[in-house]
Parts: sequence; structure tokens; C-alpha cells
Amino acid sequence: MFRHQRVASRDVNAQESLRPLVQLPGVPEAVETARSAIDEVHEHPANRRGWPTTAAEASVRAARASAAVAGGAAEIPEGGEVSDPLLAGSLRVAEAIGPLLPTWQRAPLQALARLHVLAAADLVGEHEQERLGRPRADEEVSSRLDLLARTVTEVSGNAQGTIPGPVQAAVVHGELLALAPFGEVDGIIARAASRMTVIASGLDPKGLVVPEVAHFRRQEDYAAAARGFASGGSEGVSSWIEYCCKTLETGSREAKSIADSVQG
Repeated sequence: MFRHQRVASRDVNAQESLRPLVQLPGVPEAVETARSAIDEVHEHPANRRGWPTTAAEASVRAARASAAVAGGAAEIPEGGEVSDPLLAGSLRVAEAIGPLLPTWQRAPLQALARLHVLAAADLVGEHEQERLGRPRADEEVSSRLDLLARTVTEVSGNAQGTIPGPVQAAVVHGELLALAPFGEVDGIIARAASRMTVIASGLDPKGLVVPEVAHFRRQEDYAAAARGFASGGSEGVSSWIEYCCKTLETGSREAKSIADSVQG
């Protein structure tokens, strides 16, 4: 999965393989700033008791932004009937994130397969439905997915570990974008997997933050940062993690606007 300093062999603990990323230039400061922004959102009066309402709105906004980044519609039509297949799939994915969290922590590949089924259901014909949830038949794809899955389960199994949530989410997000395991809707899946990681890591347990909005607003920066991560160099990886942390800050401001509107 990780080239250069991201190399993780099957004999190395995931915590150990990810720890060097935490100390890359600029990363510790970016992580702390993102954490502080998210903590502040959780202290908002509207999120202390009314967080299910704000979390639901955040989920919908995340789905809309993610679909738009993928080239789909960003708006839900009046009346609520969604015809755009990317938006419909993204909304299904958003609805499934909560129920899928335990599976993501225990069996990430199963969760990814389910996300693909939900995201791509309207993009394939009836005779192609059976291929949904199946990654591309490629040895590199299989091995890197296996390693990613092992990393997720090992880190998830040690909640008191030393890998901050923003770094975990950035690695999951970047690796899935670089790998594009399904060949379609991979961006929607990567953003959803990152969102699950942010929640499951305890960074944003209520799912209030909407970093997807930042990806939509800064699509050129998003693509450039993702390419940097895929290159495997330390500068590209650190820039990607810093970028992801900044989107968590932007997503926290979006969350505050949601909470403010609910509070009135």
C-alpha cells in the first residue's frame, strides 16, 4: 500500500507503519488545528442534545457535495425524487454509513463492497448487477486492498493508539483514490470511507463535520493533493494530509453553520 516511507509489510504492525506519517513536516500542527476545530463544533449548544438533527443535515450535505465532485447533481429536486444516478447513489451511501461502522472496523473490505453496491446500483444494467461490490480483478489491487484492510482493522482495534484520526482518514481516503479499486464511483466510496474513519476513530463520533464541501469547492486542489499522495514521496504525502486536515477545518465551519441554523 505505502511506497517509500509508506511501505508496510505484512510483518509490521499498522501503528508502526503509519507512525512516520504523523511526524512529517507540517502534519502535527495541521492535525491539532483540525482537532480543535472539530472539538469546538461538538461544544456548540445545538450539538449537545440536538446533534441527531445536525448530523442528519451534515450527512445530506456531504452526500450532495460528494456526488457533485464525481460529476453528478448537487441539488435534491423539489419533491425529493432524485433521478441523477450519482446523487442517488451518494445519498444511499450516506444513509448506510452509520449501520456500516461496525463492519468497517471489523471487515473493511465487506464495507467497501457494500458501498460500491449502493453507489453504483443505478449505473449498471440488470445483467451487470452481479459485478457490483467486486473490485477489479488485478493482483496489485487485491494486495493493496488487503493491506489497507489490515491497517484499518489493526488501528481500529487499538483505539488508544498513537495514530490521530485525521491521519487515519487521510490515508484511507488517499489510498482508495489512488487505487480506484472498482473502476467507477471510486471517489464517492473513498470519501465515504474517509468519513467512516473520521467517525470511527473518535475524531468526530457524531458525524457533524462536512469536509466533502471543501473537496467540492476546491476540486483542483483536491485532485492535485491526491496526485501527490499517490506519488508516494514524503512531500506529496505530507501535503495530502495537511490538505485533508484543512478540509476538516472547513467542514467544521460548515457544521457550525448547520448548528447555528438549528439553534436559530
